[in-house]
Amino acid sequence: MSERSSLERLILVVSVLVMTVLAGIIGAHAGEVPLPSVPKATGGSCVAPPDVMRRNHMSMLKHGRDLSVRQGERVEGGRLTGCINCHAVSDGKGGQVTVSSPQHFCRACHDYAAVKIDCFECHASRPEQAPKASDASPDTPSSALAALADYAKEVAR
Repeated sequence: MSERSSLERLILVVSVLVMTVLAGIIGAHAGEVPLPSVPKATGGSCVAPPDVMRRNHMSMLKHGRDLSVRQGERVEGGRLTGCINCHAVSDGKGGQVTVSSPQHFCRACHDYAAVKIDCFECHASRPEQAPKASDASPDTPSSALAALADYAKEVAR
């Protein structure tokens, strides 16, 4: 083996090691991606804990849709309007922002995750009236809330 080929191999090995170390250093900072800024809800407690809602809200909304549209059961606690009333974000002028605003509650995570929101092609993206403290937790039959809570537990498994 010639001296030149040995030198080339040594340079190649050293280059690969240097690139591997640099990739590890750069990769260590890759996990420091800023998280989305999610506005606080204005109501009381939700139908499920935040971690369950983050992972399963779409399944829960679809479940409520199926009960309402396909089976004719109107479950007050499982309606999108309840979510919108509680998670309305003020526009600073006495109203609430619509889904066209980047400050909209749903858009905070959906923009971050690059997920299209199509709920508001049919549904309103803000309450028709500003939510009052007394309206934050609507009176809902306990059986309906219990059914949603059971579903949330089932989905969380």
